[in-house]
Amino acid sequence: MAARATLPPPLPPERRTVGQLVAETIRLYGDRFGRALLLGVAPAVLALTLGGVDRSLWLLLMPTVGGVVLSASYVGAVAIAAGVRFDRRRWGLALVAGVLAFAPFPFLILLFILPGLAWLALVGLAVPVVMLEDRPLRAAFGRAITLARADFVHVLGSLATLGIVILLTQTMLVVLLHGQGDQTLRIAAFLAFIVLWPLMFLGAALVYFDQAARAAAASARGVTDGRPRTPG
Repeated sequence: MAARATLPPPLPPERRTVGQLVAETIRLYGDRFGRALLLGVAPAVLALTLGGVDRSLWLLLMPTVGGVVLSASYVGAVAIAAGVRFDRRRWGLALVAGVLAFAPFPFLILLFILPGLAWLALVGLAVPVVMLEDRPLRAAFGRAITLARADFVHVLGSLATLGIVILLTQTMLVVLLHGQGDQTLRIAAFLAFIVLWPLMFLGAALVYFDQAARAAAASARGVTDGRPRTPG
């Protein structure tokens, strides 16, 4: 208890580091565990369903069905992080934004995972922009790119770090269960997916607040879109 009391207060969103974002994501997950855990159920079913299909079918289903499932979890994560109530119009439009943003991702990761993450880092914030700023779809993507440019390294680094944490944890689980039956491994992987993947959605939701604060701070310093603001 004494060690916890001596910890420094968390940095404000505009100065929050990647490591602190991960820590805040875990804290938010613990505070909203019941609702947050539900975010991983549909993606876990999706992973189990598409895990054994061939590449052509995977490339057909992942941008479409997968986009809807993963975007719905992201919308739920933004609602949890922001504490907003259900709004059919905003949430529906945010789901469309998520599907459009996610659609190129399965094709990009065939080249390498980094281009896919970079794409999501650039346009993925359109989902919280629609939900929390009530912007139309086209304007939401423009705003998402503006927010991403406020500190693109922070967005990309946050998504990559969350993905690495989840992947390493899942890998450790598989190693610990090495030698067990295939059915045991599948069940364990399914449960791990449910428990771990809400961290990705919640972390991506918190990134919005970091980038919005960074963009606001840059605007207050007289900088907009990387160019000096015209006086008056």
